[in-house]
Amino acid sequence: MRKILLTTLALMIFSISVYADDNKEALDTFYNYVEAANTYSATVFDYYSPTAKIIRQVIKPDGKTVDVLTDTATYIKQMKIGQAGAKMRSYKNIYTNVTVIPISAGKIKITSVRHPSVDNDSLKAYMVFEKQPNGKWIITEEMMQTRQQIFLKYAK
Repeated sequence: MRKILLTTLALMIFSISVYADDNKEALDTFYNYVEAANTYSATVFDYYSPTAKIIRQVIKPDGKTVDVLTDTATYIKQMKIGQAGAKMRSYKNIYTNVTVIPISAGKIKITSVRHPSVDNDSLKAYMVFEKQPNGKWIITEEMMQTRQQIFLKYAK
């Protein structure tokens, strides 16, 4: 009985330490992503899985929301186009209320409130990071709210 209890306790401690390491690694990756995005680094595109689920949640003037889904390739193409204008305006995103939510070993959801530097808005955001076999963490799902109505033309 004692052996079973000790084995169970050891497994629990090991599991907790794995989750703690995952949390820290994913959070570090999130902050590195933010730095890359805010400095217009080409490395920002490397943070995304080629099959990531990208959601822009458009907040309509009446307060209702519409989810607009896109694929990684289209999203990266749009980001590259938008980077030049963003850089000219010194556009940056500041993230507050950053919370780490373990989903499973090697899979972490990071939620936050995004504050675009060009206005006084507070918008919900989350990213799901998954650890790859090589140890690298990548974004496999992302949702960011926006008030930019132009995204509605891509809604299905």
